Amino acid sequence: MKITFVLGNWMSLRGGVRVVAEHAKNLMQRGHDVFVVSPGRPQPTWKQQLRSLLKGQGWISRPKNLPSHFDNTDIPRQILNHPAPVTDADVPDADVVVAGWWETAEWVANLSTSKGAKAYFIQNYEMHDYLPKEKVEATFSLPLHKITHKWLADLMATQYGDPNCSVLPNGVNTKQFNAPSRQKQAVPTVGLLYSQVYWKGCDISLKALSIAAQKIPNLHLVVFSSEDPSPDLPLPPETEYYKKPPQSQIKDIYAKCDVWLCGSLKEGFHLPPLEAMACRCPVVSTRVSGPMDTVTDGVNGYIVPVGDFTALAERLVDVLSLSDTQWKVMSDAAYETAHRYTWDYATDLLEAALHTAIERQKRGDFS
Repeated sequence: MKITFVLGNWMSLRGGVRVVAEHAKNLMQRGHDVFVVSPGRPQPTWKQQLRSLLKGQGWISRPKNLPSHFDNTDIPRQILNHPAPVTDADVPDADVVVAGWWETAEWVANLSTSKGAKAYFIQNYEMHDYLPKEKVEATFSLPLHKITHKWLADLMATQYGDPNCSVLPNGVNTKQFNAPSRQKQAVPTVGLLYSQVYWKGCDISLKALSIAAQKIPNLHLVVFSSEDPSPDLPLPPETEYYKKPPQSQIKDIYAKCDVWLCGSLKEGFHLPPLEAMACRCPVVSTRVSGPMDTVTDGVNGYIVPVGDFTALAERLVDVLSLSDTQWKVMSDAAYETAHRYTWDYATDLLEAALHTAIERQKRGDFS
């Protein structure tokens, strides 16, 4: 197949870009022709430049290239020399063209049929206050074949009247995320991904940690993030903090933890808990997509209701209080679960979903 991915910005370290990069790499290894395209970032206007100069802030420099999950890959990709939208002139003729988020779904819907059957890879329910919710919601009714996670497929069926979505869980790179069998840490250790984005629920996680620390006073916290901690969302003293660690180091961060904590309010398919499990780390999480698909209570971790920091704390204590033997059983179960969710398996499902999009176009489902 000739496959085009249309992204809002592929020059990013966001999780959604990482997922597309993994799929694109695997599809190419299977002999498919893959092309990834994004619009150029808008250049500062003369008015903006003048305002900046008058404020003494100097000339606004041209946006620089940023790190990306596509770095060090041979995936054909392009950032256009003009801002959004992406149009027919920007993409090759193909068998299928895939929108990577809500705004690109609008662009893909307007492409000619020669650009391929139209698919919409929905990685999250982007109904956020900082986005135009009516426009986001309107994309769920566009004539595109939806590819998404199970909970979103259920939502598309019940709330938006589309029962024909292809279900696609995320995968984990089990070569990159792996760890040998181990015992508990000498000091009880909890891992966490830090973010100030409200729906990531770091405030919930930190409340849970504070409660758990009352029963486990020597509890140690290990954190990584793409940002600096905020005074409005401070981390406990003595937190072991890694900012933008190299991808090769993240598995070691997971492997030094006894339990991985997730207090998110919502997720598309949250990948870090699955990566932690691949590194033999049990997970305690709220009931969000990703953990709710992979974690079984008392087997490889625990799931609690969204927003319930007290329950999170109780389950953290449960895992950290296990004997070495009991913890190792849970650790090994987490590893075995994660290693069933390979990217090869996920790409099998994506290939099938893209073929479904092509067949639906041929049948005239979207005419």
